[in-house]
Amino acid sequence: MAKKKSSKKGTKSDAEALMRTLFKKMEAEKTADGLNDNVIVPFAAALENVCGARGYVLNIFGEKSNIVFTGNEADARAIYKLIEDYLTAKE
Repeated sequence: MAKKKSSKKGTKSDAEALMRTLFKKMEAEKTADGLNDNVIVPFAAALENVCGARGYVLNIFGEKSNIVFTGNEADARAIYKLIEDYLTAKE
C-alpha cells in the first residue's frame, strides 16, 4: 500500500491549528504567572524533551522573540544572564 504524500498545505494548516490552539490557551491566562505556569513552561518542557532526545541545538529568531535550546544547563544559564543583562541595560 502506498503512503499518501504529505502536502505543504496540510503541514501549513497543522501549524496554523497549533498556533490557534496555543493562542487560545495563552489568551485565556489572565496573568503573566498563569501564562508562564500553564503554557510557556509546558511548551518549553516539551521542546527540551524532544530536542534533547534528538540532539538538536536551536536558536530560533522570531519577529519579536527568541527561543534557544542548547541542551546544556550551563549554556542555558549563561544565555539567560546575557539576555537579562541586555534588558536591564535598556531600562
